[in-house]
Amino acid sequence: MGKMPLLTDEVIAQRLTALPGWTRDGDAIHRTFTFKGFPDAVAFVDSLVAPAEALNHHPDVDIRYNRVIVTLSTHDSGGLTDHDLTLAAQISR
Repeated sequence: MGKMPLLTDEVIAQRLTALPGWTRDGDAIHRTFTFKGFPDAVAFVDSLVAPAEALNHHPDVDIRYNRVIVTLSTHDSGGLTDHDLTLAAQISR
């Protein structure tokens, strides 16, 4: 499978308008989710497995007790691709 094409800055900005809470930081987007406690945070991370596997695109996940920081970037393409914004939309649902 070849590298995914990078999205333009304009496309990224436009698509992020439909993804409240997600912000761009260089070649990645991220969002922090806050939960009642650690078990809910871990359950949320577990819910990311199916959509990530379906796209064969896996987020970077940082669990801090009741907070989960999800970061998306297509590392082998060197930036943001359609997979990142598509997975962000699925996670947001």
